[in-house]
Amino acid sequence: MNRRSFLHSILGASALGATACATTERDQSLPNIVLIYADDLGFGDLSCYGAQAHKTPRLDQLAAEGVRFTHFYVPTPYCAPSRCSLLTGRYPFRSGMVFNPAPDAGINEVGLPAEELTIAELLKTKGYATTCIGKWHLGHTEKFLPRTQGFDEYFGILYSNDMRPVQIVENERVAIYPVNQTTITRDYTNRAIQFIERNQTKPFLLYLPHAMPHKPLAASEEFYSPETAEDLYSDVVRELDYECGRIFDTLKRLDLGDNTLVIFASDNGPWFGGNTAGLRGMKASSFEGGIRVPFIARWPGKIPAGRTCDEIAGVIDVLPTICGVTNIPVPDDRTMDGRDIWPLMTEADAKSPHEAIFSMSGANLATVRSGQWKLHVRQPALGPAYMDERVATGWVDPRGPDGVTLLAQFEQSNPSHYPGLRGGDGAVEMMLFDLAADPGEQKNVAAQNPQVVERLKTMFDKLNTEVPEIRREERHGGGGVRRLTGGKPGDPLVYDQMPQHPEGY
Repeated sequence: MNRRSFLHSILGASALGATACATTERDQSLPNIVLIYADDLGFGDLSCYGAQAHKTPRLDQLAAEGVRFTHFYVPTPYCAPSRCSLLTGRYPFRSGMVFNPAPDAGINEVGLPAEELTIAELLKTKGYATTCIGKWHLGHTEKFLPRTQGFDEYFGILYSNDMRPVQIVENERVAIYPVNQTTITRDYTNRAIQFIERNQTKPFLLYLPHAMPHKPLAASEEFYSPETAEDLYSDVVRELDYECGRIFDTLKRLDLGDNTLVIFASDNGPWFGGNTAGLRGMKASSFEGGIRVPFIARWPGKIPAGRTCDEIAGVIDVLPTICGVTNIPVPDDRTMDGRDIWPLMTEADAKSPHEAIFSMSGANLATVRSGQWKLHVRQPALGPAYMDERVATGWVDPRGPDGVTLLAQFEQSNPSHYPGLRGGDGAVEMMLFDLAADPGEQKNVAAQNPQVVERLKTMFDKLNTEVPEIRREERHGGGGVRRLTGGKPGDPLVYDQMPQHPEGY
């Protein structure tokens, strides 16, 4: 069954046709969905998760009014595959979305395949208005753009905000170039508020994947503190928190708060300058600091206030959970890795629906987490390969602010601002950690627990039989290397040849 056939099977062709028509009465049984996805926000970057360098009162309030998860995982420690799993409920290998598209690296043939079903497409069957505002990073060529995947509208940078050209695209055309990133968090919020106001009489999905705190860090004049240049990261997070609060205030002002499920999470662990709350590693690492992220959900009257959930869950669970609260069938024509975690959000004694949850490194399955145990089948790294101790000193980011094509504050975080633990037993294959006793993954206890290793490796091997071989060079798509080039507002997206393709996260 193809994607279109499945969507028709949910409500029938006539119902799908009806949902395309304007409705005059709001179906109060359908909640609005606000899905905010921060970029590179660490597990310890919110004060409700232990941050000390700054306060995040609005997101703390969100947690106080809802549920906060403490063992919530993304399937990869970097951007695009995480977003794929969020929107599809499936591990990245199932769609081949295992690498980051990058126009300045000529990586243009990587994107979310049309056959995949997204949260937006499923909600459209119920008449939802849908928008994506912010970072897409699921393909920047025509066949992969957001409006091919169920979104009515798109406004944002199609990939990471350090990938040239940094241009804001509206639907399928250039809207702003060059982009002053110091106002991007506020600009995205303004667009989100406008969308809510325009669609307050019908159910809506607001998918808001913010750019921050991905590098280059950028804060507006209201939050930037030049007298303390070393704390730009905190400035950025404080502004992100404030702008999230503006969304929450809008919902309250329009009397929509009680019928809106708000979800806040991050796409992976932090880059330099962030905080893992004592977890080992960082972004691009399969240690906990790279894949464990904050996750908060609020729906007044439905989710009990002040809950903390210590059960294992992940972004693969967001789609099935949204399907559950909107009474949409979970797709049954494909393997769904996610599960409905509504009981974890609402019931004190609920247990994780996952016997195990897995993470990937590139195209390969890397770790398995089950209960208190985590097995690194593949040798983990502390972070990006080129960021080891041999090159960290004096490193200059080739994708840093240049005052011309990347417009942001110049005082960026660097490798001396490592966000997680670096110590512990040396990294090798088949490392086992007891996360209940050792959340920082310091002591490899594989030798003392051979039966646990065997049990987890068996689960790993079973799933690994479903992982296709995807060669790294395939992500360039063959042919000449091309890069997306900047254009004046109103121009279509244009590509040029480029002789080299630097790697990037």
